[in-house]
Amino acid sequence: MAGVISKVIPPWEQEGVDPPFAKEKVKLAARRIFDRIVTGEYSFGSRLAAERNFADEFGMTRSTVRQALEFLEAYGVVVRRANSGTYVVYKAAPAHSAPAQPPPSLDYLDIKAIVESASPFEMGVVCSLLEPEIVRLGALYMSVRDLNELRILLEDIETVVADAAKFAHLEKQFLMKIAEGTHNRLLITMYRIVGEVRCQPHWLATRIQSLSPQRISDSRQRLRSLFEALENRDIEGAMEFMNLIIASNQQDLLYQP
Repeated sequence: MAGVISKVIPPWEQEGVDPPFAKEKVKLAARRIFDRIVTGEYSFGSRLAAERNFADEFGMTRSTVRQALEFLEAYGVVVRRANSGTYVVYKAAPAHSAPAQPPPSLDYLDIKAIVESASPFEMGVVCSLLEPEIVRLGALYMSVRDLNELRILLEDIETVVADAAKFAHLEKQFLMKIAEGTHNRLLITMYRIVGEVRCQPHWLATRIQSLSPQRISDSRQRLRSLFEALENRDIEGAMEFMNLIIASNQQDLLYQP
């Protein structure tokens, strides 16, 4: 789909819209990314490729691509999350339908308030429900490519000995990669909310404080065992190791320095 040109008019080119100033190269990059979204290469809620990938493919600088993503975000096409990536929030209207309405705000469910006010008990319940099912589906549906990407993350994790902040970040990426490997968009979106909670400063500080070198070593081993179970399509083993990880993380949620 990379070469498909859509007939959908971008929001900044629609009648009555006065777009902010942007260089032509920025608009060109924005249009090329937008075309991929409306043609279905990147569906609603999916994460875009990294800036460097677009830069290499378009023959542009990363700065130009970054400005293009900021331009798209201004029109409600994507949303950017620190340390997470850029996600599609644009929904194209079906053919022959009524004129499209502006895309709904991400706050229409007040996600931000939920993320900022989630309690340890709530997180414990949600993780106990979602994470065993995520690894069950992961053992069934993760592709060879998914497992290879997960292995790379695990190799990075296994180099961490005492850097608690780095370990917490990589662990979150590892679990998110398993969720993405289910290829269930609704489940992935739900788990991203869990990830956003874990990114909140007070949650992150609590997790980092709990990660002594010994705890990091224990957690590394559990993640290694989880990976091996997924690689072997061992559903029961994957769920067992995930439950051990959940139990450990729940202790961290209740950790008092």
